[in-house]
Amino acid sequence: MPGFPTLTEPLVDSEVRLRDFAERDIPEILIAYEDDPTLHLRLGQERPPSGAQLGRWAETELSDRRAGALATFTILLGDRDVCRGQVTIHHVDWDHDRAEVGMWLAPQVRGHGYAPRALRLAAKWLLRDCGLQRVQVITEVDNTAMIRTAEAAGFQNEGVLHSYYRLGRSRDDCTILSLLPGDLGEPPLAAAGT
Repeated sequence: MPGFPTLTEPLVDSEVRLRDFAERDIPEILIAYEDDPTLHLRLGQERPPSGAQLGRWAETELSDRRAGALATFTILLGDRDVCRGQVTIHHVDWDHDRAEVGMWLAPQVRGHGYAPRALRLAAKWLLRDCGLQRVQVITEVDNTAMIRTAEAAGFQNEGVLHSYYRLGRSRDDCTILSLLPGDLGEPPLAAAGT
């Protein structure tokens, strides 16, 4: 099973940089959860994580990345190395060359167009450098901010998955959006061996 390589250089565009998640990001992550009391709910968590939980996650992230199970990027703005959000690649299916992408931004930097840029950078990396053929965003149907972000990043809205997620005792509908290599507006890379 392929793994996700660590970045030798950040992924960059004119306003946003993505680098590998690091333990030094934990204080800013905790602040973001404090500043947005609903962030954990949008990320499918029962409660905000503690510093200890984030520390354990930081310890296992590299081995999970090498195993191809997930990868996490820290979103940076300008030339400062301060975590302003994260992009997480999860629900990876190497048999079908696809993965799901989720993200969040700290409340103070929302609404400036950074989220679509960060999402697009991560998706391009997955499609070009990691050999995936489909990157998808699956989110609650009422999460209009994430739906708009994904659409602004070039993802195609494919519709609603009815009763898709179980949250507690109830099941929720979700919107699914996808980005394929051909959606990048550039010629697709030839598959290995062709």
